Amino acid sequence: MINFRIISKIIGSLLFIEAFFMTWCAAMAIYFHEDDQIAFLMSLLITFGSGFLFLMWGRNAENALSRKDAYLLVTAVWAIFSVFGMFPFLIHGSITNLTDAYFETMSGFTTTGASIIDDVEILPHGILFWRSLMQWIGGLGIVFFTIAILPSLVGGSVKVFAAEATGPVKAKMHPRLTTTAKWIWSIYLLLTLGCGIGFWLAGMNWFDATNYSMTTTATGGFSVHNDSLAYFHDPAIDYIAIASQFLAGINFTLLYASIFKAKFSALFQNSEFKLYISLMLLSTAGIATVLFLQSGYDWEPAIRSSLFHVVSFMTTTGLFNDDVAKWPHITWIILGALMFVGACAGSTSGGFKCIRAVMTLKTLRNNFRQILHPNAVLPVKINGQSIPQARMVSLFAFFTLFVLMILATAAIMLLSGIDLINSIVIALSCVSNIGPSLSNDIGANITWSGMPDYVKWILSLLMLMGRLEIMTVLVLFTRSFWKEN
Repeated sequence: MINFRIISKIIGSLLFIEAFFMTWCAAMAIYFHEDDQIAFLMSLLITFGSGFLFLMWGRNAENALSRKDAYLLVTAVWAIFSVFGMFPFLIHGSITNLTDAYFETMSGFTTTGASIIDDVEILPHGILFWRSLMQWIGGLGIVFFTIAILPSLVGGSVKVFAAEATGPVKAKMHPRLTTTAKWIWSIYLLLTLGCGIGFWLAGMNWFDATNYSMTTTATGGFSVHNDSLAYFHDPAIDYIAIASQFLAGINFTLLYASIFKAKFSALFQNSEFKLYISLMLLSTAGIATVLFLQSGYDWEPAIRSSLFHVVSFMTTTGLFNDDVAKWPHITWIILGALMFVGACAGSTSGGFKCIRAVMTLKTLRNNFRQILHPNAVLPVKINGQSIPQARMVSLFAFFTLFVLMILATAAIMLLSGIDLINSIVIALSCVSNIGPSLSNDIGANITWSGMPDYVKWILSLLMLMGRLEIMTVLVLFTRSFWKEN
């Protein structure tokens, strides 16, 4: 039986945290003397008051979660956070349509980066900061953030971690999950600070540096300028963004081992990291060559622009420093493939994940070997450890759902009048949490506001399912989930 009271208690406490983050935006609005002050103050009161009601209803609940409770809690938290997160947009009037406001907020928290706002530069500083802050909060997970700062709040935190963490293998760097969460958030904070200081030293003002550091490290991609990082036309900023996105796309557990424990060799002994960096280097070389030979780029701009977008698409960030829509179509195929694969599990990135790609490739290799040696026992090994058969079944179930969701969503968008290429790429970009698409009809320079409302609701659900890796959400729609036993 689902323990709704403990779920309500935790959601109420989490809404207090969301209200606390809104106070930062209210302070930003007051600092810049802009018209979004009232919007944040009202949103803060609504969120805090609602949190109090949730908390009161669950105040006597036992502080222990079952596995069912954990899965329902994680999905509910992301959906409810997005409901309250859209109030600043609606109250201020930056977004007047409920569908658009929810789409924008869900895109923020899931670090997708798809935006229905046509001109972000007219928005007040507080609203811009809220968009960036949403992505930063969602980068490592809303509930996972709570495990780090308030471990006693989330009873059964291991189950919650399993429901919210990305990738087929949930690695821990410490026996205590709360200690692991604190280390991971410390790394995340250091990456954000390093990125922000780098941007500031490269010439950004403090506000731009703060916002771009949060959305870059979260691999979200929301910008405070319509032209994304192309607004600055600065190679130094491009290279800082490349480095920050690349690091944010690495498994944070692996980063901890290689940086804090000085085991740098661990990086290049890791199968997932080797595929991650190999795909980046090969794709960068291929696209740079195409830009040099067919688009008239000099070598340095070709390498920098290709590397920037390869890292941006593979880490599912979605930042731009060039107009990809004008590139030769072969580059679209490469970037689309990278968008599908994604970066490493245990990072802030979306996509299928490199670890799953490694598992798939090794399974295919074993199948070819099995043809020649029918009686051979060929386990799939990742970093020297055999992968259980049950996990391999889950891998192919995930892959099947991933592809089916893309095809089903693309079919719906085709019926709504969107062309075939954009339908597929938009569906892929939402389930991979990357946001911008590739063609010149919708993407970096033209926002998503023109799509029908029902398509935006479907894409909002797709973004949530992509962020929580599909199974966490879909299991709620099964009959067995709601049975008492």
